[in-house]
Amino acid sequence: MPGMRIFLAALTAAALSLFAVLPAEAQQGSIGVPQIEQYFNSLRSMKARFVQSNPNGSVVQGTLYLRRPGRMRFEYDAPSQLKIVADGYQVTMWDNATRDFGQWPIGWTAATFLVRDQLTLSGDLQVEKLERVNGLLEATVSQVRKPQEGKVIVRLSENPLLLRGWTIIDNRGNRVTVSLSDMQTGLQLADSLFKNESGR
Repeated sequence: MPGMRIFLAALTAAALSLFAVLPAEAQQGSIGVPQIEQYFNSLRSMKARFVQSNPNGSVVQGTLYLRRPGRMRFEYDAPSQLKIVADGYQVTMWDNATRDFGQWPIGWTAATFLVRDQLTLSGDLQVEKLERVNGLLEATVSQVRKPQEGKVIVRLSENPLLLRGWTIIDNRGNRVTVSLSDMQTGLQLADSLFKNESGR
């Protein structure tokens, strides 16, 4: 399931992004930890467009829906039929075209951090480098206990603080980059968006 593995890596990077930038920004003093917590915890619902660039040079895009706690949907644009849905209990990934399918309890996936009711600032992460590139704050992050598993570069805008995307770099140097745009928050998102439609 290569397509699913690529997107799961990108999704993991998204989860890391909610934690990774916090310690370094707090050290810089430009943005305090309480303000960052308040920002993420205020995102009760969100809709955004995403563009994903894969190591093989392919570029795909789609729409992200998020409703906390527990609900999320990544939906690719046609012709792709890949969807990833968290329904509050488990995460289901399926592609009707390739018959790829995977399902995990939500507590075992990156979605736990994206859709948990309250985000708390903890985690086994270190910020190796923090810099401003092309008007965005970029934090390069690795896991303290498993640095061999790769790194993630998180991109945020400031004033106001806003997540713009992330790049995950695996242990072989392959990169998956996700960029967000057209973000809307405070929406009323229908329950039907977060139902497993795979038929399993």
